[in-house]
Amino acid sequence: MSTLPHTILFDFDGTLAPNLDLPDMRRQVIELTRSCGVPDETWAGRFIVEIIDASRDWIRSSGKRGADDYFHEAHALIKAIELDAARTTVVFDWVPTLLESLRKQGIHSAIVTRNCDAAVRLTFPNLDDYVNGLFARDSTDFLKPDPRHFTSAMARTGASASATWIVSDGAMDMRTGAALGLCCIGVLTGSNTREQLIDAGAHKVLADASNLLL
Repeated sequence: MSTLPHTILFDFDGTLAPNLDLPDMRRQVIELTRSCGVPDETWAGRFIVEIIDASRDWIRSSGKRGADDYFHEAHALIKAIELDAARTTVVFDWVPTLLESLRKQGIHSAIVTRNCDAAVRLTFPNLDDYVNGLFARDSTDFLKPDPRHFTSAMARTGASASATWIVSDGAMDMRTGAALGLCCIGVLTGSNTREQLIDAGAHKVLADASNLLL
């Protein structure tokens, strides 16, 4: 890690801004899903968006009506939760300073998140002044942990895996980054412990990302 990267990919919630209450979001999506008669084994163990995809497919394959209505209602629900939280959330106070420092050093940066674009921009309105791209849920065909969510951001800046860092509070991002050969830096401002991040592949764990290059 002595060599500066070409590109740094940042997660958003828990990394550049306070964490969204994902357990409660998941609970609400599950309530809606169960109300449509989808059996628990269809979605058990899946992430939120994947719950919605799997449940829509089950409704379609079962011959029931309403698969598309369920899909749109579920996505409207999670977007509403994200936007509601974003109205009272701002990025950590050190974020603009960090990102401006990276820009001045010629280091590209991008935000790669499972959140919707509108919620991220509501929390961080001037992000385009600081980063080279926002790769949110509604602007990608491949949502992490699919590695193509990362590689599409890397393609935007022309970065190779060996010259790219992923910075995140999430064990999922550490696993995906490690599989791609990225330098994986965990932060403790979100949902995982130091041990969980290291077990998932983090090369280094920081209290937060404010002193990322120190």
